[in-house]
Amino acid sequence: MLALALMLSGPVVPPPVAAPLQDAATPAREVEVLRGEAERLRALIETSGARRFLAATSALPTISERVVYVDAKTREALSPAEHAALPAEARSKYQATSYGEDFYYLTRSGSPLAYARMLELIGRAAGEARADVLSGKRILDFGYGGIGHLRLLASLGCDVVGVDVDPLLHAFYRPEDQGVIANAAPGEPSGRLKLVHGRWPAEERAESEVGGGYDLFLSKNTLKRGYVRPAQEVAASMRIDLGVPPEEFLPAVARVLKPGGILALYNLCPAKRTERYIPWAYGESPFTREEFAAAGFELLAFDVDDREQAMELGWALQWDDVENDLFAWYTLARRRP
Repeated sequence: MLALALMLSGPVVPPPVAAPLQDAATPAREVEVLRGEAERLRALIETSGARRFLAATSALPTISERVVYVDAKTREALSPAEHAALPAEARSKYQATSYGEDFYYLTRSGSPLAYARMLELIGRAAGEARADVLSGKRILDFGYGGIGHLRLLASLGCDVVGVDVDPLLHAFYRPEDQGVIANAAPGEPSGRLKLVHGRWPAEERAESEVGGGYDLFLSKNTLKRGYVRPAQEVAASMRIDLGVPPEEFLPAVARVLKPGGILALYNLCPAKRTERYIPWAYGESPFTREEFAAAGFELLAFDVDDREQAMELGWALQWDDVENDLFAWYTLARRRP
């Protein structure tokens, strides 16, 4: 149900492998599902940028079935080209697995349209006069988890970069998914989409590929307090290793943002459990007010409880047990000049 981003130290919760298509002759129709979701969400959205994000579902392409080679023990995943390049003995440990249009748009993160709420909050923070804060903007998504929302943003004329370390995403998405993306509005400027596989900002290669000059830094369901700074000892697979100390992460974000650029964290969570500590239920900011200030940010909103609006989102997206098992927090900050 919830879009739990899976990155950096591997899956936070061991996810089921996406089911192969039942009938390869039956075309996947996930784009139609997304268009229906966009219609239901429209009543919850007021800012023009977020409304255009939803409307862009009309331009999403259908996607054919793809094969990825997965090692069930290590969860390493390879594209067909990477698999073919291995010696025959090494190839044998990988199993060919088919994924269709549903995985292309949903992966293990759920509907990409859940981003509409974050975009709405950014638009409102900018003020109604500048509510459409998306057109022509350069956007970095940390722990993107799936290409759907990135493609929608690129189809609004944005220059979009997503960074993640999930090997399945790296193996599944192809070069033809990236590059120039036609605008959903005929005659408007095209956007661009780029996927970076690696540990940003810790790895030099990933840092170089990500670059800088961003207007927006987005992260949904990844930068949670429970993942980054859990209150109890948890297994490494239940943590997110940023690759740098948490107090060094925000300065790295500030370096890639333009002056006045916006950082937005939006975290959807299940209910906290009394019988055991589950890190993904603690969606507050992993960074303190003091760390934001030290990194050169002005806080616009800090650890705001967004449960009521998240439930509206969940009902529109037809998630399960919204009333009892859906909570949300958000933080917005602006880089000072």
